[in-house]
Amino acid sequence: MDKTQVSFPGLGIEFNISPVAFKIGSFEVYWYGILIAVGMIFCVALAIKQARKNNFSPDLVYDIAIVSLPSAIVGARLYYVLNQWQYYSSDLSRIFDTRSGGLAVYGGIIGAFLGAFIMLRIRKIPYSTCADYCIVYIPLGQAIGRWGNFFNQEAFGTTTSLPWGMKSADTASYLSANCPYLDSSMPVHPTFLYESIVDLALFFILYNVRRKSKYSYETLSVYMIVYGVFRFLIEGLRTDSLYIGNTGIRTSQILSLILVVFGLLLIAFMRYRNCIRLSLPERFYADQNAAAVSSDAAAVSAAGAGDPSEETETSEAETEAEADTGSEVEADGTADTGADAEDDAGEKNDMTEENDGGQ
Repeated sequence: MDKTQVSFPGLGIEFNISPVAFKIGSFEVYWYGILIAVGMIFCVALAIKQARKNNFSPDLVYDIAIVSLPSAIVGARLYYVLNQWQYYSSDLSRIFDTRSGGLAVYGGIIGAFLGAFIMLRIRKIPYSTCADYCIVYIPLGQAIGRWGNFFNQEAFGTTTSLPWGMKSADTASYLSANCPYLDSSMPVHPTFLYESIVDLALFFILYNVRRKSKYSYETLSVYMIVYGVFRFLIEGLRTDSLYIGNTGIRTSQILSLILVVFGLLLIAFMRYRNCIRLSLPERFYADQNAAAVSSDAAAVSAAGAGDPSEETETSEAETEAEADTGSEVEADGTADTGADAEDDAGEKNDMTEENDGGQ
């Protein structure tokens, strides 16, 4: 596998990397695909683990993932193809060649939410509840997946003299071919790194918003606003942006502005109408309660299943205790009977003495 030397001259750091992680025969497995898959799996697993303590259903997380993950891949590819239609229209078979690159984050997000929306509407499950729960994990997956851009040496920005500027043969070659107005010998902004850091911070922000907020769509709206603002700024640095036709307007910046405005309006509307976040249908909680009862029953059964010899010894001890108690009761009864007899005898003697005195 061919490797590329990547350096951060201002930091004195160098790496030798390859976009290919390993080969199976002649089939190459790329780091980009591995990191996207790892991000997806990790986020789904974390969402399932945290579901019950957030009053959500782990089973519903599975259902949403099964629908939204394929939808995200289709949406990411379709978004990219539509923005590069002049290239793909000349040979439609290129559309299915995803190994040559061409996935867009915004398209993936749109595809995932559209697929989940259709499924939830069919099953009559509140979309706002699911969106507010699941959106927390989206930026975490993005933070992991962005490192695929590092291994591919793509999604970088313009030249910079900042200490963390990145330099490689791939960046120099790209700048020479596509940005002749820039000095290709200069380091470039590692914009993939900027977005990865922002996404990771956004994950923690959304986690706290979801925990404290009671309004529908508020967690989702915070994602729209924060991600939209930073994506707009980062996109302005990139050298490989998608544009709306020949207008020179960056598609992602327009979408970012729309997200920010829509997010702000959505928060204001939900608070004005006092739209409290809905609960899931009762059937999901019934399944959880049944599972909890079954788990408790199993625990009680396991605790009650002891060593037979211990049970025998316990039974024998209980029998002896009962015998001792019985003996004490009998002794007390005999003593009480004797005392009563003495009292009766004393009463008779007194009566006899009284009669004798009267004669």
